[in-house]
Amino acid sequence: MGARKFGLMQPTAFFVNTARGAVVDEAALVRSLAGRRIAGAGLDVFEHEPKVDPALLAMPTVVLTPHPGSAVRELRQSMAHVVVENILAVL
Repeated sequence: MGARKFGLMQPTAFFVNTARGAVVDEAALVRSLAGRRIAGAGLDVFEHEPKVDPALLAMPTVVLTPHPGSAVRELRQSMAHVVVENILAVL
């Protein structure tokens, strides 16, 4: 997602990224928000994690959260099983 695609969005649009930080040009997002080309953004992943662009932190139309998608017991247990299976496969 870069400047061109942000430019195609409506001024009432909100951009939400819960996928991967690297899919967004955060500088272009900041420019689009500052220029009011889009209304706001919700992010739980960042282009240069764990660093967050200070401009995003200061914008009242931006909601930032830590990436909590994997923070459920079942998924963490599954992740642990994958680790164990990979260790056993190496051995």
